[in-house]
Amino acid sequence: MTVAFDDPVLAAADRFLKTFQRPARLLAAVSGGSDSTGLFIAFATLLSAGRHPHITFCAATVDHDLRAGSAEEAAAVAVLCARHGIAHATRRWKGPKPASGLQAAARAERYRLLVDAAREMGADAILAAHTRDDQSETVAMRAARAPEGIGLSGMAEGVLLDGAVWLLRPFLAVGRQDIRAFLAARGEGWIEDPSNLNPRFERVRVREAGEGPEAAAGRLWLSQHAAAFLAANVAAEGPLFTLPVPAIGAALADPAAWRGLLVLAAAAGGRAHGLEARSAARLRTFLASGTLSRLTAGRVVFDRRRDGLYLYRECRGIAPLAVPSGAIAVWDGRCRVANRTERTFVVSAAGDALGEGLRGPAQRAARAAPRLNFEDGGLVQEGADAALVIAPYAHFLPRFDLPLAQALATLFGCAPFPSPPNE
Repeated sequence: MTVAFDDPVLAAADRFLKTFQRPARLLAAVSGGSDSTGLFIAFATLLSAGRHPHITFCAATVDHDLRAGSAEEAAAVAVLCARHGIAHATRRWKGPKPASGLQAAARAERYRLLVDAAREMGADAILAAHTRDDQSETVAMRAARAPEGIGLSGMAEGVLLDGAVWLLRPFLAVGRQDIRAFLAARGEGWIEDPSNLNPRFERVRVREAGEGPEAAAGRLWLSQHAAAFLAANVAAEGPLFTLPVPAIGAALADPAAWRGLLVLAAAAGGRAHGLEARSAARLRTFLASGTLSRLTAGRVVFDRRRDGLYLYRECRGIAPLAVPSGAIAVWDGRCRVANRTERTFVVSAAGDALGEGLRGPAQRAARAAPRLNFEDGGLVQEGADAALVIAPYAHFLPRFDLPLAQALATLFGCAPFPSPPNE
């Protein structure tokens, strides 16, 4: 087969495949829309030409079951894949749908189902067909929320999902019109999703407003320097994190160090997101004052003492969690617990049960540590596996935040996050 590499779509796919130095199996997320159909056709074309023999290819479709005809659309994608001899799986979002926050919930479920499909089909990475147009819209939306410039880096070229499978975006530099021209030249059609025209959704409003891209915010640079700040200045002892006095001034003066401190606080508090702007401003004022006192923000106590700053989870609002036999659950956003016993046990804050012989911040931090008891009150002494969770990156880790995530994994004593398969 002769492949015309002057086509921008095929050229982008070819450049991407050349980044893989080892054999890999890639799963394309195909909805049937123009972007994902173009991605599928481009990769199927290149691989069938034998240009990248170390790469194998499969596909999956998520049926969100949000409108009539979605099952038929998924079936049409299955027919397309069969025509090209590519293995395909369909995953359906079952159960009731939320009345509010529908797009966010659908996105989270879509990623969960794609990870499930990737694991079942033995894929090393998921390919998503986000384009240059999607990138421009993302940056415009983030700019509207954060006019000071934070977050203007847009979508990452890769995202680690659930700490397990990388989702890669090979078409971020390709325009949607180029993809549609590519499909039209090959006589391939696509499905138009009516939600793309619904002004209820923010992305549609931004698209119609015609807002263009902004300059990237240097997120990778921030992540690298935030990681260096944590590695050089933060000591961890169980659930207690300590910074020396000079590091407090560095965090206040350096945006990267400040970001490192805020992400550390989110992880210590078991929160997926950092402090809201008002809470972050209150923390900054507190630290800048030099007051030897304690401030609580985002479920974390910031304990300022003469020898430095101590961070630990506040021992309030920590709900107990029952874990049935054979189940795995995340408690308080901080700890993943697996029950290998034959009985249900309950994970709760230790309170005064721990901390004997400790004083000050170490004692207070120990009170919020996990304690496992059977329902009759007996202590679980074996048959349970517990591992700390880096909440800000447990489900969604952008590639440009990988250095910061790895620094946190080291501090928390966790296994390092896997690198993308094409690095």
